[in-house]
Amino acid sequence: MFKRLYKKTASKINKKTNHRKNPLMIKAQEAGFFNLEWYNQTYGSCFSRAEDAFQDYLHKSRFSPVNPSPGFDSEIYHRLNLDVYTHLQSPLAHFLHNGRSEGRVHSPAVVKWHAKEVLSTSNELTAKANDQKIAICLHIFYEDFIDRFANALKSFPTDVDVLLTLADNSFTEKATSAFGAVSCVNNVYTKTVPNRGRNFGPLLVEYAQQLQQYDLFCHLHSKKSLYSGREQTQWSEYLTEYMLRDSNITTRVLNAFAESQELGMYYPTSFWMMPNWVNHWTVNKPHTGEWLEQFGMELGDDFISYPVGGMFWARTSALKQLLEREYQYEDFPAEPLPNDGSSLHALERLVGLLAEHNGYKQFFYYPPTGTFTTDQSYRFIQYHNTAANVFEQIKNHEVISFDVFDTLVRRRYFVPDYAKLLLGKELTNQSIVSSNKINTAHDFVELRNKTEFELRKAAEFKGDIRIDAIYAAIAEKLGLSAEQGEQLMQREFELDLEMIEGKDEMVDIFNELHSIGRTLWVISDSYYTREQVGLMLRKAGVTAPFRLLVSSEEQKRKDNMSMWLYVKEQLQQLGNPSYLHVGDNVVADAQLPGDIGLGNFHILNPHDKWHALGFPSVLRGKDAMKEEQIKKWGPMICNVGRNPFIGE
Repeated sequence: MFKRLYKKTASKINKKTNHRKNPLMIKAQEAGFFNLEWYNQTYGSCFSRAEDAFQDYLHKSRFSPVNPSPGFDSEIYHRLNLDVYTHLQSPLAHFLHNGRSEGRVHSPAVVKWHAKEVLSTSNELTAKANDQKIAICLHIFYEDFIDRFANALKSFPTDVDVLLTLADNSFTEKATSAFGAVSCVNNVYTKTVPNRGRNFGPLLVEYAQQLQQYDLFCHLHSKKSLYSGREQTQWSEYLTEYMLRDSNITTRVLNAFAESQELGMYYPTSFWMMPNWVNHWTVNKPHTGEWLEQFGMELGDDFISYPVGGMFWARTSALKQLLEREYQYEDFPAEPLPNDGSSLHALERLVGLLAEHNGYKQFFYYPPTGTFTTDQSYRFIQYHNTAANVFEQIKNHEVISFDVFDTLVRRRYFVPDYAKLLLGKELTNQSIVSSNKINTAHDFVELRNKTEFELRKAAEFKGDIRIDAIYAAIAEKLGLSAEQGEQLMQREFELDLEMIEGKDEMVDIFNELHSIGRTLWVISDSYYTREQVGLMLRKAGVTAPFRLLVSSEEQKRKDNMSMWLYVKEQLQQLGNPSYLHVGDNVVADAQLPGDIGLGNFHILNPHDKWHALGFPSVLRGKDAMKEEQIKKWGPMICNVGRNPFIGE
């Protein structure tokens, strides 16, 4: 079918408007907050009239961190004024109407991240891009998204087929009419689907085979977030804008796919109001097994680039293993599903990695700078910080707790089991355990960890196990006396303590919080006793008084939620003071307390910061317990990770 000639972006966006100048825009220009030339240059737009560019800013800034000029930072204003954000207001519009008179603070634009690699593409559709066969796949659970998506497609720069999966058969007539009326739509396909498999199940069951006929496809679904007593559409609007509605963006995306066959997947960088740790596996790695077998893949690092929300553009050949299989709805878990931790959440994180496994690159759009890039370091944008800023961010809470290992303290050789390995070397060199089939230091580490696991299992993984109980069991296995077992336990602790160093910036923050009257707690999942953990903290330089909650003593753990439920109960007894927990473990220190409404502040552990800075992947898998590797890389990771912030 003949495809429509592409018109310049500006002519598609610009509407016939009243030529009377917008009074709000005039105020913005007079205050130095809006600049047409800067806006066009930064966002690759072609607006000839300032009024049209300003309207574009007002629209996008309600849900995206775009700026009107170097003089005003929209994201900072929204973060400082969450009422403006939740009411879907443009930051600059609010400031000019109300914020300035109310004394609200604004800031000049701050660029937190610059892409190392920039993709330059034309904002006029090329003939090659125009020839691509494209499917727009939309899963519609909420009926009002029929009009939202249909309206978004009205400015799409080339012809497409629309493949719909609808949650209710009553949507069919409206959907067929709405999408059929859009000029760029050639064919509309509809399927009524059960509520199973979320957005991925219907896509794969109904259209996996058909999609292989297309060069590219876009996958979106009707995403709603409900809190603050009203619908929050910002995340959905953000994804729809930069994947479907803004013809300047979609044109450049299609050109990029056409110009470079190595590009396999596109989506905008993760929604800016998500938690810092959103680009992480969280609790989903255990749910990857069947997918990894199907794709022929193995997993690597914990922080990954993936389309958060499961919405993306893809080259069909980049996801061939996903699309070539025939699916049934029974292949997907039934509702209700958890907020995180299922095979569908795992698949969401795997699609980008699958494209890379097949030899393709992912590329992204970063709205604050208007940049297309293949640079994946955007995953760590929110970790660009300073100790001074972090102190300001956390100081106003009344009770502040900190994790211990990789938060307040670090190990000189980074690897937690290195003390066990050193103890194993001492024992095998002295021939203390060789008669018990413990011939190498690694054999001892295996025995040590297996014994700990057996004790946890015997306790049905309730509470926790103390190190003295572990070594009492080891002594029994090795035919040693109780006193010898006690000596081995003490030696492991001594070896570990000798390697403990402070994370200086975090220790300084901790001590300074006490100086301004904050109540401090320290919470650790550890087999060490309260006294042993206390010694480590003193060695690290902690001088402020604190309450110490250690899992081996409290018989509660962070990673199984029991400690957090206890913390919440303790806070209630204190009258529910404002509370924040600081830690490095994405699941145990951030996700789980957040799930029950406890405030949290995540920092990078040494290995994650090492990865964020682009250093090689080391001390993973079997290499993690090779002593030559530990001695080579451990001190470097420890030194890099002393300060958990990037850019300081």
